[in-house]
Amino acid sequence: MLYTLLRWFLYSLVILFIAWLIPGISVSGIQSALIAIVIIGLINAILKPLVYLITLPINLLTLGLFSLVINALLFMLAGYLTPGFNVEGFWSALLGSLILSALSVPINKIDGKDV
Repeated sequence: MLYTLLRWFLYSLVILFIAWLIPGISVSGIQSALIAIVIIGLINAILKPLVYLITLPINLLTLGLFSLVINALLFMLAGYLTPGFNVEGFWSALLGSLILSALSVPINKIDGKDV
């Protein structure tokens, strides 16, 4: 439980870092970042598999590069659904989703089994 809360907090810090780094993304505060991570998690758990299934043919044709577009569009959707978390434009969403994916690798390694 403690590690889940720690990962949730670290993801919210990543969202704040992304908003600081990329001009087209803004977060009003830590509360909005915490809510944004919950909404991104729900989108990734519920909507992402369905979208990947629907776009499987184009994803195969582009050798998986279309997944970057899907991630950016889902990141934009999270910005639309979350109060205080704004994503303006596709390129900002693409950069934000790439940074979030890259920084999620070390965060996902936190599981509490090494303690």
